[in-house]
Amino acid sequence: MRPEETRFLHQAIDAARRAGARGNQPFGAVLVDAAGKVLLEGENTAVTERDCTGHAEANIMREATRRYPPDVLASSTMYASTEPCAMCAGAIFWGGVGRVVFALSSAEFGKMVGDKRAGLFMSCREVLERGSRPTQVEGPVDLREARDVHAGFWK
Repeated sequence: MRPEETRFLHQAIDAARRAGARGNQPFGAVLVDAAGKVLLEGENTAVTERDCTGHAEANIMREATRRYPPDVLASSTMYASTEPCAMCAGAIFWGGVGRVVFALSSAEFGKMVGDKRAGLFMSCREVLERGSRPTQVEGPVDLREARDVHAGFWK
């Protein structure tokens, strides 16, 4: 990951912060094209929309596949505040995004929340490496803010 890319992770963390402030789970993501242009930003909406699939990455992928052709998605990167879950990794794969970068790992997130939240605490690599085409995965990227956004939320 290039050092200048951390700004996209910070943008994803800001989206996570907004999601938490709206009463949703604090997860956020940003989809960026090959030229470094932000295509879409998403936040978790599972609580306010009463939709268990309303994860930040899944929300982005629903919109991205409607708006952008496959070649744009293939050369794009999904930046996520926390490692994408199995469902979101599947959506990223089926949408054809070529690269994923995340801050907080699912393993660390699982340790943080313990039994306060049910979850599939597995690496997105486990899903994406089984795909019929490669998806590059980078992370975790150690950013304190990615942990801090969860502080106090999972009581």
